[in-house]
Amino acid sequence: MSANDCKIIAIANQKGGVGKTTTTINLGAALAEQKKKVLLIDLDPQGNASTGLGIEQDQRDITTYDLLSGDASLEEAALPTSVKNLSIIPATTDLSSADLELIDNDKRSFLLRYVLQEAGKSVSQYDYILIDCPPSLNILTVNAMVAAHSILVPLQSEFFALEGLSQLILTVRDVRQTANPDLRIEGIVLTMYDRRNNLSIQVEDDARENMGDMVFKTVIPRNVRLSEAPSFALPVIEYDSASKGAIAYRALAKEVINKAKKKRA
Repeated sequence: MSANDCKIIAIANQKGGVGKTTTTINLGAALAEQKKKVLLIDLDPQGNASTGLGIEQDQRDITTYDLLSGDASLEEAALPTSVKNLSIIPATTDLSSADLELIDNDKRSFLLRYVLQEAGKSVSQYDYILIDCPPSLNILTVNAMVAAHSILVPLQSEFFALEGLSQLILTVRDVRQTANPDLRIEGIVLTMYDRRNNLSIQVEDDARENMGDMVFKTVIPRNVRLSEAPSFALPVIEYDSASKGAIAYRALAKEVINKAKKKRA
C-alpha cells in the first residue's frame, strides 16, 4: 500500500451542533468494522472526539497541537482506541491558541499537510484518515482542507441549514484556488433527521434539488442511542449495534467505500 492509497477526509461545517463529531466517531468506527484501518485526527480544541472514544485527559500527553507545532510525529501521537482498527490523535484546549501562535508563520495553512507528507509509511498503514474540524472556518479547518482529499459535510435537517453551506463551499473554492486544487466535496450527509417532521423532509428535498448527487443517500436519524453513546465513551455501533443510528452509520460507511471504488474503476 502506498501513502496515496490512504484517503484523507475532513469532516467540516462551520456551524456547531450539526453532528460533526458524532459523524467523525461513528463513520470511523463503521469503516473500522468493515476491516478498514482508520485514524481520527481530533482538530477541535474541545476534544470531543477524543472524549467520545474514551481518551482521558491524562492520556493526552501528545496531541494534535504537538503534531502541528512539529514536536511530535504522527506515529508518536496516534493512540489505539477500544475499537479494533481505529486509532486517534487526541486534542486538548492547547489547540485553541494555535490561531494566534501561527499568525506569523507563512506556511500556517500547510502544517498538517506537511506532517502527513513527512509521515510516509505511518500514513500508508491507514485506509482512511478522518479529521474532525472545529465549528468555524479558522486556521485549523483550513489546515484540514489543505491536507485532505475531500470534505464530508454534516448538514442538520433544520431551517437555514443550506444558508451556512454556501460559505463553506466558498471556502472550499478558495482553498482549491490557492493551496489544494484536487480538494473536492466527498458528500453532504443529512443529520438529526426525523421522518415524522415535515421540516426534515423539506430540508432533504431542498438539499437534493440544489446539491444533487452530492447528498448521500443515507440520512442520519435523530436517535437517543446516538446521543447516549459518547457518555459511555463508545461509538454507537458498540454501544447499541442494532440501533437506528448504528444502522445508518454502517450504511454511510458503505457509501463512502463504494464511492472510492467507483473512482478507482
